[in-house]
Amino acid sequence: MAQSNIKVKVQKFGNFLSSMVLPNIGAFIAWGLITALFIPTGFFPNESLANLVGPMVTYLLPLLIGYTGGKLVNDQRGGVVGAIATMGVIVGAPETPMFLGAMVAGPLGGYVIKKFDQLVEGRIRSGFEMLVNNFSAGILGAILAILAYLGIGPAVDAFTEVLVAGVDWLIAAGLLPLTSILIEPAKILFLNNAINHGVLSPIGLEQSQDTGKSILFLLEANPGPGLGVLLAFMLFGRGTAKQSASGAGIIHFFGGIHEIYFPYVLMKPMLFLSVILGGMSGVFTLVLLGGGLQAPASPGSILAIAAVTPADGMVYVANFAAVLVATVVSFVVSAIVMKTSKTIDEDINAATEKMQQMKGKKSSVAGHVSQNSGALPAEVNKIVFACDAGMGSSAMGASLLRKKVKEAGLDVSVTNTAISNLTADTQVVITQEELTPRAKSKLPGAYHISVDNFLSSPEYDKLIASLQDGVTEEQAELVEESEQEAVDTEPNMDKDDDLLLEENIFVGKEFANKEEVIRFAGEALVKAGYVKESYVDAMLEREGITTTYMGNNVAIPHGTEEAKKAVLKSGFTVIQVPNGVDFNGEKAKLIFGIAGKDGTHLDILSGIAVICSEQENVDKMVQAKTAKEIKDMINSK
Repeated sequence: MAQSNIKVKVQKFGNFLSSMVLPNIGAFIAWGLITALFIPTGFFPNESLANLVGPMVTYLLPLLIGYTGGKLVNDQRGGVVGAIATMGVIVGAPETPMFLGAMVAGPLGGYVIKKFDQLVEGRIRSGFEMLVNNFSAGILGAILAILAYLGIGPAVDAFTEVLVAGVDWLIAAGLLPLTSILIEPAKILFLNNAINHGVLSPIGLEQSQDTGKSILFLLEANPGPGLGVLLAFMLFGRGTAKQSASGAGIIHFFGGIHEIYFPYVLMKPMLFLSVILGGMSGVFTLVLLGGGLQAPASPGSILAIAAVTPADGMVYVANFAAVLVATVVSFVVSAIVMKTSKTIDEDINAATEKMQQMKGKKSSVAGHVSQNSGALPAEVNKIVFACDAGMGSSAMGASLLRKKVKEAGLDVSVTNTAISNLTADTQVVITQEELTPRAKSKLPGAYHISVDNFLSSPEYDKLIASLQDGVTEEQAELVEESEQEAVDTEPNMDKDDDLLLEENIFVGKEFANKEEVIRFAGEALVKAGYVKESYVDAMLEREGITTTYMGNNVAIPHGTEEAKKAVLKSGFTVIQVPNGVDFNGEKAKLIFGIAGKDGTHLDILSGIAVICSEQENVDKMVQAKTAKEIKDMINSK
């Protein structure tokens, strides 16, 4: 358990580092191309245009990293203060490109302004918000820039010199190929980001600035080891693994998405030896022939590698030779492993599931190598919507599908629950895309459906159509009779007046980001006596697991499963944001804060789900001028 926690922490740290670098890879490539084209040894030497190279690597790239790091912590304000702090680092150590310094100063700036915002929240007099916001960012940014100039810049400069000296020693001693023993398994365990973006890329950029290229950019990006494994599966694999290997090879080699080969290695752990030896041989070739890149090759595609290779024929030969040698060695070792293996068939689906569990989220390429492990049963009688807590998104989705099931005349139970509470008799499980791997891990034998919009997913109609294929006329008549008997038991929302009070409906609000609106919703629930104070942080934690955006401009923030003990009684708050607030790229204009206890909130939540499934109803509530109008619209439906 302790080792797993350490791995998760390293993954999160690495993902945070990569989140500062990856959005700015285009700028790195632009710098690499300008360098390759216009420096004195470039393809088209141009003394005037070559003047772009120095300022870009000294100022532009670190500032972009610092801004992105600050924005990750506290949105736009964090980005601005992070960039100001990064400028102090840059000027404090002008001889060294401050990529590592930007990774420290940027998030630090975002963290400081975030804490300040939390400290003064609710204490600023009306009309003075802009004044306080601007001056606080300016003053704190200036202080951080001075501190970075005096302390962080020189410290990072000294640390970078030590790291560069260490790499130089490894190269001189001929030990650099041994780094593949760490790097290749780390890639497959999703620990590579901490190594690549935390150490290799910053040092590589320092070396590239001095010598025009760096071998470090190819230690992790070389597609050869993975390609060798996939070629072996194309020739010697069995079943689905063999069929999918060729497509995976194209995506891996030309698309640069390396994680597509990870499931193949996980199927046969001995293949770790293949990628390690392939990586070592590739690095040895680079050292021997003098290879390297001018900038990071991200993604690790052969096309990206070619784009940032210096304008030197021998370096091109060295880089492509390293890829070829790594591929051949990895292929030979993989072929031996597979030919001597006693496994009759490779379970690529199970390996893909294992990869996604290690990654901690859905893989964008998993669908290319695996298929849904379950099949829709011939007779379905239980469908379960599952989410983290089982009180919000799953309840809304279940309400909508239950309505469609009744309209279709199907005798199928549709319920909702937390993923941790899924039971073995569940036949069909519906989850948000990010949560599907967890649900499959909990209940691998069920038929799993992923949706990205709980309010209007086309998957509902597809499922209904599939279920209707097996319904007889006699069964449909029985369902119709049972529906008629159940008319008087439909939920009466009038009896739930204490769940949604007019004073808990807020009209015409504005928020800078989703964290602000979620915290506002949580504090409204606290003031209304529905939850304890700790529930507010649990709502933010829940949003970090997967978005609570439901579609149709609606979001329903609520707490985690563990936070249910902080709920005193069921209740809602409604926040109207006419201009919308960003929820992972989607605009939420109606935010329903939810506190659910013992299922007493489900009737009104079901009503809200049905209302919000029609965009026209949502638009009317967004245009409402008073809280009473919104409440009347909900009750009238």
